[in-house]
Amino acid sequence: MSAGDHKNGGDQPEEAVSVAKVWPEVERAESLARGAALKWASGVFCRPEHLERLSQYRKRESQRTSSIHTRLKSMVQSYLEGVGWGLEQLREARMELREVSHALKKAGLESSRNGEGVKTLEGLREVSVSHRQLLAAVSNLPRLYSVRGMVLETERLVESRRLLEAHARLMDLERWQDDILWQLHGAAGTAGSALSAEDQELVARYFSGVQQLVDALGKELWAVVSSALALARQNPTPFVSAVRIVEREEALDRALLEEREGPRGPSRPLPPGRPRCWRARFFQVLEEAVSARFRSVSYLHTRGPGLAGHLSALQHAVMADLATVRHLLEHCVPSHYGLTGAYLRASHRCLQAHLLQVSGWDLESGEIFAVLNWVLHIYNSPDMMGHPELVPEMQKLDLGPLISPEGLEQLQNKYVQSVRKSVSQWMHKALQVELQDWQRDQEPDTDHEGFYHTSLPTIITQMLEENARVARMIGEHLRDQTIQMGLYEMENLLNRFREALVEFGKEHHRDPSNIKNKFYLHYLLASISNCIILKNSTESLQKQLSSRSVGRFSWTPPNPLAALDRAVRRACRLVMDQLLLDLQPFLPGLLTRPWLVQGDPTPKLCHVLERHVEMHGRVRPPCRQRLQEEAQWLTVVEYVRALMHKRLVCRSAEERRQLAQQMVQDDARFREVLHGLEGEGSVPEVNPLFLLPVLADFIRLKDPSMLTLEVSGLAAKYPDISEEHVSVLLDIRGDVSRDIRGAVLDLLEQSAPPLPPGYRPIFTGILVPPSTMAFCLPTAKCV
Repeated sequence: MSAGDHKNGGDQPEEAVSVAKVWPEVERAESLARGAALKWASGVFCRPEHLERLSQYRKRESQRTSSIHTRLKSMVQSYLEGVGWGLEQLREARMELREVSHALKKAGLESSRNGEGVKTLEGLREVSVSHRQLLAAVSNLPRLYSVRGMVLETERLVESRRLLEAHARLMDLERWQDDILWQLHGAAGTAGSALSAEDQELVARYFSGVQQLVDALGKELWAVVSSALALARQNPTPFVSAVRIVEREEALDRALLEEREGPRGPSRPLPPGRPRCWRARFFQVLEEAVSARFRSVSYLHTRGPGLAGHLSALQHAVMADLATVRHLLEHCVPSHYGLTGAYLRASHRCLQAHLLQVSGWDLESGEIFAVLNWVLHIYNSPDMMGHPELVPEMQKLDLGPLISPEGLEQLQNKYVQSVRKSVSQWMHKALQVELQDWQRDQEPDTDHEGFYHTSLPTIITQMLEENARVARMIGEHLRDQTIQMGLYEMENLLNRFREALVEFGKEHHRDPSNIKNKFYLHYLLASISNCIILKNSTESLQKQLSSRSVGRFSWTPPNPLAALDRAVRRACRLVMDQLLLDLQPFLPGLLTRPWLVQGDPTPKLCHVLERHVEMHGRVRPPCRQRLQEEAQWLTVVEYVRALMHKRLVCRSAEERRQLAQQMVQDDARFREVLHGLEGEGSVPEVNPLFLLPVLADFIRLKDPSMLTLEVSGLAAKYPDISEEHVSVLLDIRGDVSRDIRGAVLDLLEQSAPPLPPGYRPIFTGILVPPSTMAFCLPTAKCV
């Protein structure tokens, strides 16, 4: 190694140390780079054979290093050029700042020298201002001396209602006052010259009567405007003068504002009391006059029936005033005033406020109807605001409804509640009258078809239909609400009616011989006919409901038809209870030895049945058929129940034949009495009268071994028959052995079919009485 190299190599550690001291990050970066390089080399040259590619790696890294050095040099060069350009700019800016500083110093010296000259002119300026003020005062002395006379003369003109002349003099006074104030303010727009408080007070004292004249003229002016409707029919000249004055004032306000908006405007203040905005005040006074006209309509007898008359008076007053405005006043004002629209807007607002007040009263249903009808129909009809000549103006104004949708909804709800209260009271009274009719000592009335009825359904039907008709005059929504309310009240009435029927039945059964209950059955049948009439009325009301009302009500919808059905069922049950009560004395004689020999008491039973069936004919269909069907079931059930008591046990085949023959004869008699139901074709699928011939055939069967087949057919037709019922039938025959009995009962137990849908049980309600036969062992013979 040469000395030079040694010298250079010896300087490198010192240079690295100095660099590391100045840039400690360089040393850390170099250390990280060496560590990364060592890690990379140890991974690449981990085997000796890898050293063969060392020259390739060295060449590639040299190329990469030279590329990086080239980019660094280029970047540093560009940075150095930018720094040089910035230094040059700073040098130029420094020179320019030095020149500006010298110029400012020179200007400051010149200004300080000129300030002394300006101070010498201040005195001259004050003398000039004082001179101009004195000149203005001297030139305005004639005006100032004549102000008092002008004020007095203007007052006389105002008092005599010579408004145009008074306003001309007033404008002269205001112009003098404005000129004097402007001259004293500094004349010709001198900037910075403000009027002193003494000068303002002096001018105000000279023109003290001007503001009073303005107030007096305005008072007279607004008095004329407020009485414009009356003046238009007599002498519209004062109203025309008032409009001309309003237009003058409006033009003057506009001119003064435009003048102040000019280049010299801000230095000149507005005259006192400007702008007056008398056109806006004109329409305000007009609205107040309309409101006063509304208050002038008599409020006496407004409540009760007088409310409709009051609303009618409002209608005529509004339309009369509108005719005056359109045909007279509209020609006295400029076209841009739109006086008809202004009156329509004012009257609409007054009506809104008045109807809001009326809606807050405790109104009855008739009063609410009058308000709703007036608001929804009369106000927008061709007789009022829907007049062909007013429609374009109304469309242009878009005034909105007289009463808000929420207010209308509340008013309609109040109407429905009021009607509901009235309907509830009338229904209660009608029900009380009905209960009193039940105690009358005469039959119920009959209609032209011969059906029993009372006054209850007529009262209820007419009341509900009338309420629905009246509500329909307002709208479908109110009609639907009223019908829904009526159906609710109908349901409540029917529930109370059903309770009254129950109490009526209890009272009758406590003392059947009471003379007050002489026509008990008749009024039960009349009640059933009444329910049929109410059902027809209910269905008619439900058909009137619009489809949109379905699901509109959040509460449970009324179901009067279900209440009607419950009431009819209860009345029919009471009718059947009365039939049973009339049949009861003769039932113990059925299926006994005397009955078998003489046939008694079947004719008496038929007589009772015939009387009841005849009375059932006074009931409206379909309940008449229903009652006759119930009578069939009751007769057959009681007949079979008597059979189950085993009052007659056959001892021979002849007795079985006689028993079967007598049962068939009884069946024929029953059919003859109950022929009406069969004739009308409404016989049920399982006719109870068919059971008696089947039981007669069972008893008449000669071969006991065929009983198994007979019982199988009986169980197929009447699946509710039980082993106890069959066992009693076998006992009545008196010839069934133990084996046949066991086989029959086993067959019945194994083949018990389920009840088919719609099947009405007959045997289920017939209990077999317990056997009174002495207990015996199976191997012993019963005696």
